[in-house]
Amino acid sequence: MTFEEYAYARGPSLVRLARLLTGDQHRAEDLVQDVLARAYARWRRIARTEQPDLYVRRMLVNAHHSWWRRRSSHEVAVPAIADTPSSTDATADLAERDALWRLVRALPARQRTVIVLRYYEDLDDTAIAGILGCSTGTVRTHAKRALTTLRAVTGSPAAPASPTAPMGAR
Repeated sequence: MTFEEYAYARGPSLVRLARLLTGDQHRAEDLVQDVLARAYARWRRIARTEQPDLYVRRMLVNAHHSWWRRRSSHEVAVPAIADTPSSTDATADLAERDALWRLVRALPARQRTVIVLRYYEDLDDTAIAGILGCSTGTVRTHAKRALTTLRAVTGSPAAPASPTAPMGAR
């Protein structure tokens, strides 16, 4: 597979993963562009690996974590933006999903990454461990801690079906 074929086939998926990790569409596109530029330079070596997609996803996750570590990258959240329309015209599902995403984004980076890779990218623990460079036990520990935190904040005793499902639809 050539780099162009890979980028065309997997580009939208990589942008979706980056958006879920960063919480911002524009930052996600920039992150994927940077990762693909680095992958292009090493494509011959990456293409020879058994699973080039896992390699590039790991590059993406590592690039996101490196970006977040830089002090200049931290943003200060404001409670509300004055020039946006009121949220009264939004549907209940959208409001619940947004509330859940705010909780997911508040998780520590590794826990958030595991939740995104597990529930949005539908990867198993072995694939996630390969991307993050850790053991499957560590992946399960991060997932358990993240879900415990989400349950404690939402007051839900049951495990969420998936973060995309409305919070009341468990």
